[in-house]
Amino acid sequence: MKLFVAGLPYDLDDAELEEIFEKFGAVISAKVVMDKETGKSKGFAFVEMEKREDGLEAIEHLNDISLGKKPLVIKEAEERSTARPSNGPNNRPRFDPRNR
Repeated sequence: MKLFVAGLPYDLDDAELEEIFEKFGAVISAKVVMDKETGKSKGFAFVEMEKREDGLEAIEHLNDISLGKKPLVIKEAEERSTARPSNGPNNRPRFDPRNR
């Protein structure tokens, strides 16, 4: 089960994040999201738990606790769609002079 974790202290690293979640079961991965330009934490992360029930237990026990200034928000991560939306300026058909 993949979890989205927000409200993290900006100085928390991957190893510390994994340590917090492994109390609830086996952790496959724990990754704090970093800003590409500054190299600093964005304050959120993704944690993948081996078993769904362990992930649900982590949500139940860790959601709304505070590790810093803000309470944690933990929920099941939503899978990103690879398809582009069908509307918007970046999805307009391109002009091709061969198609006149």
